[in-house]
Amino acid sequence: MSRSTISTFKLFQMFPDEESARTYLESRLWPKGVTCPTCAGQDRITPRKAGFHRCNKCQLDFTIRTGTIFERSHIPLHKWLYAMYLLVTARKGISSMQIAKEIGVQQKSAWFMLHRLREACGGELAKLQGVVEVDEAFFGGKEANKHEHKKLNAGRGSVGKTAVVGLRERGGRVIAHPVANTDKEALQGAIMEHVEVGSQLMTDEASGYSGIGGLFFDHDTVAHSAGEYSRGDVNTNSIESVWAVMKRGMYGVYHHASPKHLHRYVDEFTFRLNEGDVKRHTLDRLDSFIDAVDGKRLTYARLIQ
Repeated sequence: MSRSTISTFKLFQMFPDEESARTYLESRLWPKGVTCPTCAGQDRITPRKAGFHRCNKCQLDFTIRTGTIFERSHIPLHKWLYAMYLLVTARKGISSMQIAKEIGVQQKSAWFMLHRLREACGGELAKLQGVVEVDEAFFGGKEANKHEHKKLNAGRGSVGKTAVVGLRERGGRVIAHPVANTDKEALQGAIMEHVEVGSQLMTDEASGYSGIGGLFFDHDTVAHSAGEYSRGDVNTNSIESVWAVMKRGMYGVYHHASPKHLHRYVDEFTFRLNEGDVKRHTLDRLDSFIDAVDGKRLTYARLIQ
């Protein structure tokens, strides 16, 4: 086994119960000591039983779960850690059915759990710079595979699918999110939002990218319609490899993601690509996940509304 990887057996040895998982989470989320999630105070905290604490300043009883994706969950924390381990190490994702079997919960609980974990994967990232590849992809069922009453009868290709724009810093990070369409306003808006001025852009010849070069960026294109996929260092191979992994996961593991929830699935894949590099030790990847859970509470009511 790689020195950068720990087995599930080793993980169980490290976190065999709720108490060991709670201690670990507290050391990550409260590195300077117990901290009130409301006032961020540390000087007027009274410890109570079973991981509870009382902030005497704002009269709040809280635990390490408060204000995180774990809040009001009845699932033990060591099962949460195992689910995080599975999600961050499974390159193409892991289904709610599989999570349910692995940790011993109902499928509907695992489904809610996974969406909470995906909520933690989202967040603001620093702008990309250097050589940045940009491309768009479409996710959704094929028209030919739909029931007759669900077909749009408006052609093939992207019809009935949701567009996702992706940007990848060559040799670095990925940013991706769904967009309403792939016109110039949407694509160039995403570039202006996520790419540092002065960077070098690599795209295909889609009209939505026309005119983006010049004042703010250097812009090179490859003509896919003419069978050109690389011209020296000019290519979009890195961002297209992101789509390859994401589509294999979406269609092979999850099978379907509604437009309503697609952004969370996209966040999951981009987080795993950014933080889940197999060259990093498994515990480092797990720590990155834990650091992201604070302030990311997702209620069931908000999830299904």
